[in-house]
Amino acid sequence: MTSALPFDLIATDLDGTLLCAGDTVSNRSHQALAAARAAGARHIIVTGRPVPQVRHVLDGLGYSGLAVCGQGAQVYDAARGVLLHSVSMDRGLAEVALGKIEAEIGEVYAAVNQEGVDAEMLIGPGYRMWHPHLPTVPVPRRSDLWSAPINKVLLQHPELDDDELTRLARAVVGDLVNVTMAGEHTVELQPPGIDKASGLARAAEFLGASAAGTIAFGDMPNDIPMFAWAARGVAMANAHRELFAVADEVTLSNEDDGIAVVLERLFP
Repeated sequence: MTSALPFDLIATDLDGTLLCAGDTVSNRSHQALAAARAAGARHIIVTGRPVPQVRHVLDGLGYSGLAVCGQGAQVYDAARGVLLHSVSMDRGLAEVALGKIEAEIGEVYAAVNQEGVDAEMLIGPGYRMWHPHLPTVPVPRRSDLWSAPINKVLLQHPELDDDELTRLARAVVGDLVNVTMAGEHTVELQPPGIDKASGLARAAEFLGASAAGTIAFGDMPNDIPMFAWAARGVAMANAHRELFAVADEVTLSNEDDGIAVVLERLFP
């Protein structure tokens, strides 16, 4: 039986997509998502942030569904506060990947997101956290980053921009790990095979949803796998050029309620 809904599942990125300044969601977006849910669609958040850095957003939304976090490594049940699925990154592999990258482009600054619902983000020497409202724990030595299980590594370079760092890191270690750009000053290494598409596909299985019934919204290259998986991908006006190249549609920016514009059309 075919659903009468235009889409059964609405997958939204957070930063630069659903969220406005200050990690807020506008009233218009709240209302548009509520109308879509009232019509029978489900909303799922798909974010690069790990669970500890996203729970305050979920609480503010009154969100009680599943959330794909940690760039696809985690599927989190917000209602129960538990991880349904989590993939850790081999710390030895992470060290090897960093060593290979530094052998090619010189010193990089690194941070890690630890695994777990109450885990910490550790930042090594030189790494600058561009989102000061998110909690971090500075450590004095690179080796301290590997003190507990992790789900990803974050990189910065003192001279290279995000695009160049992503390109060069991928050329060096793309056969070992997944390299992605998740946002400004946010280049990440993940376990091979882990991305937003793999996380969303697993969450969709829990929900009994399918790619054919999914519309996805995003703004950065880390959303490209999610767009490839979903039936329709909608890029925000503020999106990275790589996402424009694969999007089915471009809407207004996150600050101009671009998600709401599309949902109001689909779920009048």
